[in-house]
Amino acid sequence: MGTLEAARYASENRLQPRGRSSQQTALGQRNNDSGVAQTHSRHAKYSSMNKLDLWQSQGYALLPDVLSKAACAQLLAYIANSELKAGSRQLLHQPWCAALAKELAHHPALAALLPPEAVTVQCNLFQKTQNPSHGRNWLVPLHQDLSIPASGPVAAPGWHGWNMKEGMGFVQAPAQVLQQMVALRVHLDDCGPQDGALRVVPGSHLAGIVAEGMPSGAHEPNVLCTAQAGDVLALRPLLLHASSKATGAGRRRVLHFLYGPKKVDKQHSWALAVG
Repeated sequence: MGTLEAARYASENRLQPRGRSSQQTALGQRNNDSGVAQTHSRHAKYSSMNKLDLWQSQGYALLPDVLSKAACAQLLAYIANSELKAGSRQLLHQPWCAALAKELAHHPALAALLPPEAVTVQCNLFQKTQNPSHGRNWLVPLHQDLSIPASGPVAAPGWHGWNMKEGMGFVQAPAQVLQQMVALRVHLDDCGPQDGALRVVPGSHLAGIVAEGMPSGAHEPNVLCTAQAGDVLALRPLLLHASSKATGAGRRRVLHFLYGPKKVDKQHSWALAVG
């Protein structure tokens, strides 16, 4: 399909150190005193740690310009012609989506973030907008993504919460499984602070599964991950993240891919695996 244009994205050059103010972290700016979400810089550079060390410690990374604007427009056309609804979990059944999932897994800037021999097990379509004719508008408090697709219930310690959504089975997995998973969020539109951009709590994934009833501000400060069309936000499912309602006139359309190893447990098998 040629959706990705890896030649346009010199990943190693973009991830070389560059001078920045003392208020910046390696991945963006945070205000540790106020606890207010600060904006992640699309072209923030790494300092003393290499990119993999930083990815492991922070649990997220924003990679700019992975897709061209033309590729984003093509993907939006595929979505419009597929009759898929916002929130759908069934995108991997679409040939164009399965092809994109494979291309992302082999992209030079993304492959190192994924587990060895990674397979794509899910793709959701998120569409946030104030306009009810174009989608839904919602807010999500700080949370972790604990459910993964499964072909059936898993009768093993740490696995629970089996349920069906859109004809697909999902189960809540133990921390040692979720630590192997990676989500890639492909932005198809520009996403500024007014568009309900994702907020993340850097390093929160290292605490494992957080107990229910956690105070909403317990892991402040957080970072607002604004993005432009074609950017990809990688994050660990255990990373605490949230988003606000859109307040602007734009649309925030995102393809949320979930990657994992081919086999994660003797009693678990993927409902669908593309790789």
